[in-house]
Order: sequence, then structure tokens, then C-alpha cells
Amino acid sequence: MTSRERVNIALSHREPDRVPLDLGASTVTGMHVSTVYNLRQALGLDAPGTPVKVMEPYQMLGEIAPDLMDALGVDVVGLGGPRTLFGFENKGWKEWQLLDGTPALVPEGFNTIPEPDGSLFLYPEGDKAAPPSGVMPKGGFFFDSIVRQSPVDDDLLDPQDNLEEFGPITDADLEHFRTEAERLYSQTDKAILANFGGTAFGDIALVPAPWLKHPKGIRDIEEWYISTAIRRDYVYEVFALQCEIALRNLAKIHAVVGDRVSAVFITGTDFGTQRGPFISPEAYRDLYMPFHKAVNKWIHKHTEWKTFIHSCGSVTALMEDFIEAGFDILNPVQCSAADMSAEELKSRFGDRMTFWGGGVDTQQTLPFGTPEQVRAEVKERIRIFSKGGGFVFNTIHNVQANTPVANLVAMYEELREQA
Repeated sequence: MTSRERVNIALSHREPDRVPLDLGASTVTGMHVSTVYNLRQALGLDAPGTPVKVMEPYQMLGEIAPDLMDALGVDVVGLGGPRTLFGFENKGWKEWQLLDGTPALVPEGFNTIPEPDGSLFLYPEGDKAAPPSGVMPKGGFFFDSIVRQSPVDDDLLDPQDNLEEFGPITDADLEHFRTEAERLYSQTDKAILANFGGTAFGDIALVPAPWLKHPKGIRDIEEWYISTAIRRDYVYEVFALQCEIALRNLAKIHAVVGDRVSAVFITGTDFGTQRGPFISPEAYRDLYMPFHKAVNKWIHKHTEWKTFIHSCGSVTALMEDFIEAGFDILNPVQCSAADMSAEELKSRFGDRMTFWGGGVDTQQTLPFGTPEQVRAEVKERIRIFSKGGGFVFNTIHNVQANTPVANLVAMYEELREQA
């Protein structure tokens, strides 16, 4: 059975020959570059000092190269756009060293140098003539967005300002998706998880628009969240216009990509906190569900793609709404949050939703547990989630820096033993 067949069988809620594995196919299923470096060293894939590419500088995610995929048995590859979250392309690779000494390769647009206080700034499109849009504090491991917004004047607010980053997909980006989809489909046997962009309504990582030099509209994180309540009509209009653009772009993308893609990342908007939903089900149904329904309906009518929603935190109270909205896949399946037990999720929703994640806790078990505790949790999660299919193994969100390599090895060894 090929990796692609394995994933597609799992997505159809049947049991494949073994649990499929994702590592690095999206920006929420990856691994910090320093941890990738340590894992490659532990597996003997590189000589000491061999750098690892930083594929997404916002979270400092490392490249999961084909040899690492083969060593671990990874079944999924990612298809994303040509630019990072800071707007520069992954090209012109150059050597760079993380603050902890990890050797890395970064794109030429990654042109930061330490500030006097030890912090690092990144700039939209790598243009230092523009205000910085990201900062890594001294001793940090990834970048935080810098809010670049003047005080909001409600009399001057125009929904078009929050649509600056959306528009008809360019011919260059269409060609990128066409050629990359063809390459990944023909040169690997992996399932493709695509992120075409434009369909994440209110994803707070995207609201500050770190790739834009001078973003307009509501770009402050706190102001945006407040606006979903006090400026509901404004936000709804932004979403409605964004959805129209997204549907037109999806038609163009499908025309060049076809059904080579197994699943497509729709949204990374977080609707849960550690203790419960971030918003009420009623608020979700009012402000977000209409547009999720529209996107999922178009995809299911015109393509064979399965649709992927990423939402951290406790979202059990929203699961029926996610299913009604048409989502096929939930990630990261944060079982450590309130009311998110693996048993309950699988028993209540496992025949209608694929769980892509939930394999091991990245808040406690993986970074702070013992290898034996990691093995036990991985074994238990596989037992629960794999029954009847509908499970793709991944950690709960990205694997962070300083994760013990012995725990990583234990995780992947246990996964292999459960095959």
C-alpha cells in the first residue's frame, strides 16, 4: 500500500495497513528547526554541523526532507504557496545560526541582525525600509507579529482595507501550484495536504498581515477580537467579500491542480481555549459558519478534496457545528484541553470526522515526560483513534524547541511498532 492510498483510506473512515503519519505537511503539523536538527543527528542522517533549512520563519519550522520522511515513514507532503508569512520567497539560501547555536539555512529575505537588546526583527518582503512586522525576543525561539495600526476611527473604516491581501490569484501563483502538485504527485507516493490560502476567516495569525508593508484596516489582535462583537457587521462584510474572492480562486486552482490533492487546509482560526470554547456556538453559527459552509460546499461539489480545520483548544461544544459546516478533518485534536478526551471525541464524532493529530501531548508529555510515558500515550492514542480509520497521526500542533530527542525517537518507534 502506498502512502497516498494509506491516507486516502484513512480519510474514507476505513482502516489502512497501518496508521498514516504526517510530519511537516503544514505549518501546524511541523517541527522547530532546532528539533529537526537534533532528530536528524540522532538518526545519523547528517554529519555534525550540517544545517537545516528554515521553511517558515514565523514559527521557525524546519524542513522535513525526503530522507527524514523515509526514515520515519511519513505519508504526507505539503503543497503551499511560494512565500513565507513575511512575504519573501524560500530562495537564495544562506547560512545562519540560531541563538542556541543550531546551524540553519534561511532565505535571502531573512535579513535580520541582532538589536542592541538581543532581539531580532523581520521585515515584510525582507524590506528594511518598511517597519518591522515580526520580532523574536532575546532568548526566544520564534517570531511574534508586531502590530502596525493607527488608532481605529470607526467613521473611516472600510472593509476593503481588511481585504488588501486578498484578490484574484496571479498567473505566477497558479503556475506554482500546478507544477508543485504535478511534481509531488508524480515523484512521490505521498498524499498531498495543500494550503492555497484565502479561506481562513479571521485567523488571528494572519490578521496583523506580517507580509504587508503598511497594512490597513483592523490589524491589532485585541481590536480584531473585540470587533467580532462590537463591529460584527463590518467583520461579516469582510468575510463575505473574502469568500467571494476565495471561491473564484478555488475554481482556478482546481482547474490546474485537479484531484491530485487529498486534503486542503481551509482555516487555522482558533475557536477554543484550554478551558472551553473561545466563542459561543451561536456566535460561530452567525459569523463563521456561513462562509465555512460556502467553501466546503464548493469543494465537495467540484473536487475530491477533504477539508481540514485547525482549531486549538477545547472545541467539543463546536464539533457538531464544524461537521454541519462540512469539515472532514479536525486538527490538532488537543486532548489536554477541557472536555477533549480522546475516547469521547472518537465515540461521538469518529465516524464523521477524521482526527489529524492528537497523537501525543506537546504541552507536557513530549517535552517533559519520559520516553516510557511518551510510548504509553502514543500507544493509547493509536488504540483509540485508529479504530475504524479516520486517523492521521501527528503530534498536537508543532513539535517545539528543546524537546528531548529521546522522546522523539520513542514516539516514532512506538508508532512503527503499532503498525
